[in-house]
Amino acid sequence: MTFNDNAKVGGNTAKRRGRGAAIAGGGVVGLGAIAVLLLNIFTGGDFSGLLGGGAQQPAAAPESEIADCDTGADANARDDCRLAAASLNLDQYWTGVMEGYRAPQLIIVDGETPTQCGTASNATGPFYCPPEETVYVDPTFFAVLRQQYDATAGPLAQLYVLAHEYGHHAQNLLGVMQQYPNNGTGPDSNGVRTELQADCYAGAWVADLPKQVDEDGVPFMQAPTQQQINDALNAAATVGDDHIQQESGGFVNPESWTHGSSEQRQRWFATGYQDGATACDTFTVSGRSL
Repeated sequence: MTFNDNAKVGGNTAKRRGRGAAIAGGGVVGLGAIAVLLLNIFTGGDFSGLLGGGAQQPAAAPESEIADCDTGADANARDDCRLAAASLNLDQYWTGVMEGYRAPQLIIVDGETPTQCGTASNATGPFYCPPEETVYVDPTFFAVLRQQYDATAGPLAQLYVLAHEYGHHAQNLLGVMQQYPNNGTGPDSNGVRTELQADCYAGAWVADLPKQVDEDGVPFMQAPTQQQINDALNAAATVGDDHIQQESGGFVNPESWTHGSSEQRQRWFATGYQDGATACDTFTVSGRSL
């Protein structure tokens, strides 16, 4: 995924917030923290208390603009600017497919910051907080995936993560979260269906990327290459419940799943990419088809 260098992205409303402090003493997240990270990934839950010594939340830090993020060239150069710029694409896409859409707030986390859904940091991973209608992402999270789990975590993979969280925002606005409350764990649970639908929505957005344009009609991004699509699929596989369990040294237990298997996450992303958001109804298919 590549932004067009001359695309204007300075109108994004993303903010930076946090203490600017490294997590876990120096910013290198250990294996215990990685397990917590993967437990929290793509959810509003906060299991950071399992890390120990970090239960006390810091005071809220002031917000600031994402500086020097005005063009597609800036977005290509920096993870934080890439995420901020992509919020314009995501808002444009969802405005076109959903009546009454309103944009969430995107917070780029610097270190850590408290939220109504728990502490946001690279140890808890990106998440959407429904009461705030806010997406939280610490860009150093992507380095963690590369270093600890051999994920490629390239530009389109990063934006798949962001688009997944915006998918949760769409679910919140559509009433999906209220209609299908989380009913525990398991391969057929509402939680898994909710996550797979957000993956599908992310795929639908990626397919629409070439149609999204700035104020001058310049496309924000170039059409993704097959390698970039493979990179996004790699990210989806990395955060599959079965892969997480295997990498954590345990056995695969589908009854404890909260997000779906690597195969499911890749398949539903591909479904959205090929067939659009209208194909993303994960709640009416049978468990065997899920």
